[in-house]
Amino acid sequence: MHRNISFILLIAFFCACTVKPKEIIYGEDKCVSCLMTIVDARFAAEAVTDKGKVFKFDAIECLGRYLDKDSHSSYAFLQVANYQHPEHMLDARNSYYLFSKSIPSPMGGFLSAYVDEKAANQQKSLKGGELMDWEELKNYVSNQK
Repeated sequence: MHRNISFILLIAFFCACTVKPKEIIYGEDKCVSCLMTIVDARFAAEAVTDKGKVFKFDAIECLGRYLDKDSHSSYAFLQVANYQHPEHMLDARNSYYLFSKSIPSPMGGFLSAYVDEKAANQQKSLKGGELMDWEELKNYVSNQK
């Protein structure tokens, strides 16, 4: 009996310590950068530290500004919403981004994320704008101060 209780407690401990993203509750969760309520799933983002602390954002530009200020933390996950399929979060480091004045985002950064370069180019052909990868996006946000 004692072994069973120890085993259950051990499993509970490891489950509680799992580092993973958390679901964004639209209309309830607030952006840690601008403090606005996160309502538009097409632009949401999330950062999870290596220690499991979760930060949620209402826009890609808020994530970018936050990371630009916080150079000390290490992140297990950086996620952005797929503009074309917002129910799917993408790895921010491997996504492509479109800056287009035809796609207004919650904080006015006009940034949207796509699963790959092809999808971003297809949207660019419809809306115009400038394509960026993760490194270019970080430089762009850093220069928007």
